[in-house]
Amino acid sequence: MEHKLKTQEILRFITCGSVDDGKSTLIGRLLLDSKAVMADQWQSIETTSQRRGMEQVDLSLLTDGLQAEREQGITIDVAYRYFSTPKRRFIIADTPGHAQYTRNMVTGASTADLAILLLDVQKGVVEQTRRHAHIVRLLGIRRVVVAVNKMDLVNYREEDFFRVKVAFENFAASLAFREVDILPMSAVNGDGVVHRGERMDWYQGPTLMEILEQTPLDEVALEAGFRYPIQNVNRLPALAGEERRGAMGRVESGTVAVGDEVVVLPAGRTSRIASIETWEGSLEQARSGQSVTLTLEDQIDFTRGDMIAGAACPPRLEKTFEALLCWFSSMPYDATRRFLIQHTTRSTPMKVEKILERLDILTSTTELNPQGVVMNDLVRMAIRVQQPLAFDPYEANRASGSFIVIDAVTHDTVAAGMIC
Repeated sequence: MEHKLKTQEILRFITCGSVDDGKSTLIGRLLLDSKAVMADQWQSIETTSQRRGMEQVDLSLLTDGLQAEREQGITIDVAYRYFSTPKRRFIIADTPGHAQYTRNMVTGASTADLAILLLDVQKGVVEQTRRHAHIVRLLGIRRVVVAVNKMDLVNYREEDFFRVKVAFENFAASLAFREVDILPMSAVNGDGVVHRGERMDWYQGPTLMEILEQTPLDEVALEAGFRYPIQNVNRLPALAGEERRGAMGRVESGTVAVGDEVVVLPAGRTSRIASIETWEGSLEQARSGQSVTLTLEDQIDFTRGDMIAGAACPPRLEKTFEALLCWFSSMPYDATRRFLIQHTTRSTPMKVEKILERLDILTSTTELNPQGVVMNDLVRMAIRVQQPLAFDPYEANRASGSFIVIDAVTHDTVAAGMIC
């Protein structure tokens, strides 16, 4: 129970929306009203706001950390921020709103438990709303908060909020999110963010902070099958005259206990867990998120890149599979280039056998057999790897169902993928 509480106290969430919908201002408001802003930070953004000739403090400066962002007035990269309340700790990923930064949003959303989709009440559901909602769904985030912002610009009228609420519900019905909260707010003035305010008495639902503090954390990783990619192998002190080898790594999903039957992949040999060890001592059980050293009852050869998994529900072990990729590189996909796939701790050469389709996330349609792949494209590919990979579909296990693609010559990360 103690380990469960420790892992549950951090909520990771992403903010996304169209340009100028107020994402950075919203995060600034969360930081300010939750008392996470230091006096010197506040003084700095006050000075910057005055230099720009603004009548009130620009809260977006609390998150737009890059000088280029501040000068252009837009967010151009993923900015991570941390804050806490008495009930929970939070990690925020503030992602770009521009269409050309879809790759950055994919990066920010890859580990999020919840997504905040920000809408301008005057603009309603726009192209970027649809784009970001589709990406959030593709990345396995099932809990969405739709924050209808800038209510102050329409005098906090209920009918304006209701119009946007209905439009989003009609659009998102086919996406099948597990849970959607839609709430009105004014990030600039703080109404509906941390404090309820007094100008929307017609809204009886929770504030954004109340949702963030009360949202149950996604326990999918804990409930999934046991997956333990081996990061390193070390020699442990001999026990009863026998040498011992330990597999070092992190439990990516599920739980494991001493005595559990496991399988070592790709070898396919089974054994049982002999011990679970940490720097602080031995454990009887380990769970998702813990870094431990495992020893087996049998002398089985294993190395970095192998995976130890539950014998009762092992992952697939194959050299070919289909995956949805977001192309990160400014260089278009070129079949003559050599690529490596990095899946958990294993790196192996890969080849794209066929580009099956390109996804148009604005219309939920696909283009079959596209001729090329350029930056920010979302494409489904048939892939073959040199060494077999132990994986699950991304929908079932985000840790063992995801990978990145690396240019073998430049070592640049050119794409991120989700196994279908």
